[in-house]
This record gives sequence, C-alpha cells and structure tokens, in this order.
Amino acid sequence: MTDIDFPAGLLAFAERGEEWAVWLDALPELVRDIVAEWELTVDGPAMHGYCALVLPVVEASGRPAVAKFSWPHDEEEHEHVGLKRLDGDGMVRLYRADPTRHALLLERLHAGKDLRSIDVLAACEIVAGLYSRIHVPAPPQLRTLTSYVDRWNTDTKRLAVDAPVPRRMVEQSISLADDFVADPDSVGTMIHGDLHYENVLAADREPWLVIDPKPMSGDRHYEVAPMLWNRWDEALATGHVRDAVRERFFALVDAAGLDEDRARDWVVVRMVHNAMWALQDAEEQGRPLGVEDTEWITQCVTIVKAMG
Repeated sequence: MTDIDFPAGLLAFAERGEEWAVWLDALPELVRDIVAEWELTVDGPAMHGYCALVLPVVEASGRPAVAKFSWPHDEEEHEHVGLKRLDGDGMVRLYRADPTRHALLLERLHAGKDLRSIDVLAACEIVAGLYSRIHVPAPPQLRTLTSYVDRWNTDTKRLAVDAPVPRRMVEQSISLADDFVADPDSVGTMIHGDLHYENVLAADREPWLVIDPKPMSGDRHYEVAPMLWNRWDEALATGHVRDAVRERFFALVDAAGLDEDRARDWVVVRMVHNAMWALQDAEEQGRPLGVEDTEWITQCVTIVKAMG
C-alpha cells in the first residue's frame, strides 16, 4: 500500500497531549494493517473530523466505502453497536468493524454535501424526521446518559458564584439535571448525542443519512441543543437571535412530536454544561478567558435566554 498523506489538521492533534501523539504515531501502521487485512484499495485523499481519520477506499468486490480510524475514547467505544443496531435505517451503514482497534468500514456518502447546504429550518425538519428512525430501544451495552449528566452536574455545582454565567441559570440547570438523573424516562432510547447539520450527509440510497453517532441510552429530547448552537452566524445575521433560535427549536419539536417543556429543559442543561466546560478548560490550562471563550459562553447564555 502507498503511504497515506495525513492531513495537516490531523497531525496537529499531537498538540492536544501525549495520548493523542501516541495514537498518531501508531496510526500509519494501523492503517496499513487494516487496508491489507480487509483487502481495501485507497482511492482518495484522507479526511478527518475532530477525533478520527476517514479514508475513502474500495473493497475487493468493487464497492466504494470509507475506513474510519478513531482516537480511542468512551464516546466512540460503542459507535459500532449503534450502527449495527440501525443497520442503515436513517444512518450510514456499517460494513465491518474491529472495535479493539477502533476501526470501522462504512458506506460511502457524499462528504462534500451536508445539511449546511440547505435552508436552516428545512434542515431542522429533515433532522426531526430522522429522529424517529434512529431513536430505537437502546442496546444493553450502551452507557446511560444519566451517568454522564450526574458527573457533569457535580462539576456545575462547583462553579464559582462569580462565574460569567448568570447564577439563576446555573441553579436552574443544576435542579433540572438532578431531576433528569432521577427520572427513568431519561434512559432507554438510543440517542446520537451530537446530531447537527454537519453530521447528516447526502447519500445515494437516501437523500440524507446520519453519521458519527456517539450512542448512549438516553432521552430523545436531549438531541435538540446542537441544532441550536451550530450555524450560529446565520442566527446572528438575522438581527433577531432569540427569534431565530426559537424558530429552530419549534421546527424540531413540532416536526418530531417532542414534548416542548422537556426539550427546553434539556437545552438549558446542555448549554450551561457547555459554558462550564469552557471555564474549566481555561482554568485547567492556567489562562484567562480568551475572546473565543467569551463569545462561546455568551452564545450559551443567549440560547438559554431564548428558551425562557
């Protein structure tokens, strides 16, 4: 196999820390081994997301596919389980998996066309339609959403009183999260975890299919928030951000038949957690908040206010 030219953005992952650097060092050999064992031919330039290398390949049968090599972490550990459970219904189809080496062989979709290419409210309706297909009873292997939320909420409770997030929002989020953790309806459904415009690609067998699940046993109402915080420049450009956020929210809730109050409460929890993580990152790195941090926290607060 010809050596793969890894994208510069992928190689920059080494700057994230030693674990990333070790994974990158081992990646060329892993790619060579998988390509040889699975009898694949590389037929396009390597791509990457935030945590994975994606390589266009062709199987020995001539079927086009992509090989995905993920950095090992708990969010991707059960990706193959979720993909196998759906078997291509609303989501990219899994052809083959080696979970121990964090390698997947997937149906090839149109990487250059995602839901950012269409009107944002039309995209919300498409995603709402996909919810009903991908939200199935959770396989038993999946971690529970509440196990994550319980841990994150512990961190929220430690936020300083003078943190740049309105205290009433912090207290509201803490109370809601505690209620969700105690609620049996917060688990039992397989959810994507990070479903937004870039994670829905055009396909040949269907107009649109979901990619890159982070499967958990959770609550389908948890899924709404990423559709609100992505494509943010478009919301700002309207000059009426609150209205723009609410239009997206109701497009999703109404088309998917979600409970408005429950979806709203999950948005509040998720946005406060997002703001908290920005504050934690700056503290752990021993630096003051930068412009991007402040803008992100402001965006999180703005979305919570729009839910009021």
